[in-house]
Amino acid sequence: MKTVQTVRCPNCGNYAERIHVPVGELTRTQCHSCDYLMIMCSRTGKVIEAYAPGIYAQRVALG
Repeated sequence: MKTVQTVRCPNCGNYAERIHVPVGELTRTQCHSCDYLMIMCSRTGKVIEAYAPGIYAQRVALG
């Protein structure tokens, strides 16, 4: 059975959904305000798919 939480979007700060699906060991975080998406493995923590408009790799790397 999947579990749905309301969390703050790491991209824009609005409310987003975090969905835990134990069958596939996946966690999906999605924001309908800015189109942020991250799907990761719940067991290993590895990112399977991610899309974050407005976040650029160079800016994240320089932190």
